[in-house]
Amino acid sequence: MKFQLKNILAVVAIAFALFSCSDNKDTTPTINELDGLTKFKEITNTSHTIELYTHAGALEQGYNEISLRIKDNASGQYVKNATISWVPMMHMMTMTHSCPKSEVEKTTTEGTLYEGNIVFQMAQNATEYWDLKVDYTINGTAYTATSVIDVPASVKQRVTTFTGSDNVKYILAFAEPHHPKVALNDITVGVYKMESMMSFPIVDNFKVKIDPRMPSMGNHGSPNNVDLTQSTSDKLYHGKFSLTMTGLWKINLQLLNTSDVVLKGEAITDLVPASSIYFEIEF
Repeated sequence: MKFQLKNILAVVAIAFALFSCSDNKDTTPTINELDGLTKFKEITNTSHTIELYTHAGALEQGYNEISLRIKDNASGQYVKNATISWVPMMHMMTMTHSCPKSEVEKTTTEGTLYEGNIVFQMAQNATEYWDLKVDYTINGTAYTATSVIDVPASVKQRVTTFTGSDNVKYILAFAEPHHPKVALNDITVGVYKMESMMSFPIVDNFKVKIDPRMPSMGNHGSPNNVDLTQSTSDKLYHGKFSLTMTGLWKINLQLLNTSDVVLKGEAITDLVPASSIYFEIEF
């Protein structure tokens, strides 16, 4: 009797363990790759549909974080093994040019989402427009797709283009924070130079000095700001800026080279209320 009872208890324990494992497996949460993203564009060819996403659900003049995924038109399945590159192009009345852009990288190994960033240094208008060409390879076969994209002017100044005292053309683009607050905020900026109409590489080992001011409040500043230096991980420039109240802030900028020589921008004084290069934030 004792032997039979032991066997029954052992069977019940095994069954309970198997049920628990199965239950745990079934309740594992599924990761939503598109969480926080909104689709703003589809680019199609005969084989695939390329879906483009941003957090805001649109592009704008300045720094844009863009995610994409590729859907097979025949099967409806999303591609997980593509190698992707892109070329944004501004078509002007008398010329064409590109802009700063990153590589396109896979977000997760097993996912379907790819991501990168593009800095549109100018906005579209009635006669001039941007398009985006996406080149990609799947299982050794090359594909391409191109479409016009909407790049309206940003409400506040988020990108500035200028020629430095070294006669090099630079582009500074505000990347983060997306949602500033009354606090000491982390700030991220991209620094690029124009090598040609198609080449805009990241500039290394410069410094970006900042001086946030509120023009409508006597042009007062804020404490504890930290100038921006380049990160070795993402190659962008990081620092901190203090916002002491809500409203419109002008982030006055100075760009310094590797020898700490100011290439563009002015220090703020009673006689110089604003720098010639700056970003704007209102919240």
